[in-house]
Amino acid sequence: MQPLAGSRTLVFRPRMLQRINYYRRIFSAYLGGGVSQLTFWHDVPEVNSELRPNELVEYYMPFTGKANYQGPHDSSGIPMLNYRGAIGLQYNPIAIAQYGLGNYTLYRRTGDPDKRIKFLRVANWMADNLERNHANLWFWMHKFDWEYRQTLKKPWYSALAQGQGISLLVRAHQDTGESRYLEAAHRAFASFKVGISDGGVTYIDLSGNTWFEEYIVWPPTHILNGFIWASWGVYDYALATKDGTALDLFDRAVRTLNSVLPSFDTGFWSLYEHSGTLLPTLASKFYHLLHIVQLRVMFKLTGNPQFARFADQWESYSNSSWNQTRALASKALFKLLYY
Repeated sequence: MQPLAGSRTLVFRPRMLQRINYYRRIFSAYLGGGVSQLTFWHDVPEVNSELRPNELVEYYMPFTGKANYQGPHDSSGIPMLNYRGAIGLQYNPIAIAQYGLGNYTLYRRTGDPDKRIKFLRVANWMADNLERNHANLWFWMHKFDWEYRQTLKKPWYSALAQGQGISLLVRAHQDTGESRYLEAAHRAFASFKVGISDGGVTYIDLSGNTWFEEYIVWPPTHILNGFIWASWGVYDYALATKDGTALDLFDRAVRTLNSVLPSFDTGFWSLYEHSGTLLPTLASKFYHLLHIVQLRVMFKLTGNPQFARFADQWESYSNSSWNQTRALASKALFKLLYY
């Protein structure tokens, strides 16, 4: 059968509209005035100087700038992000957890009761907002469509949100002794014991590497920063509960990171993910610097010299203005081709 006249235009119109909406939102966030979601995300990554392996103390990155977020909050004091465009103002469980962890850092350092109130306010939100997915597992859901290379349809979930929510909840339990926080962490952790094809967040590749997936897509893209951050949640859960399954999962994640780091190195910059596309996805400058900080934390947690070596190597890349320009141009071209 011959296609109807104009059907090709009709087929591609949704994709074209998606791209137009995406670029409108991005240009508004980057070039417009006022507060956008970037106000929250793009702080300066740093290793927490108070980090102590095998102890559940301050989080591994201080997030103190995020604790002082000046963007919108709801009537209960929970931060919200303005994504502009069709997405607009939304709760993001990752941002909420990071805001809470930042306030926990400031509370630990200053004893300020207001910072503790903000930290526990977030812990209450995290405990109250777990929802079951189609596989009956508990998640913090993102309730807006998100423009990835394949649009993530609401409600969608993420290993990154699970990991950071757990990191916050086990600290709330340690601080207060209230069982509801640990019970919520138990629920959230169950998602790490289940593969992505069965509704969880973990994927084991053909080489036996264990990944925690920030975006649940097929084939998996193995976003590096999300994988590492999620692994810290697993580590914190192991510290808080002495759960052997959690410790084994973290050890497997460490072995994976040790094995795959060379594949994220382009010789002049780090990759954001394993995109599976002809043109690789380089990290933005922010995410490249975040990778460096995350690897320095992983070195402190594990003592694995490979992590320190790649952190040093990637830091040397970032000191070159030519490398920065090359990475920015490659990132922009990738967005134009695939988003």
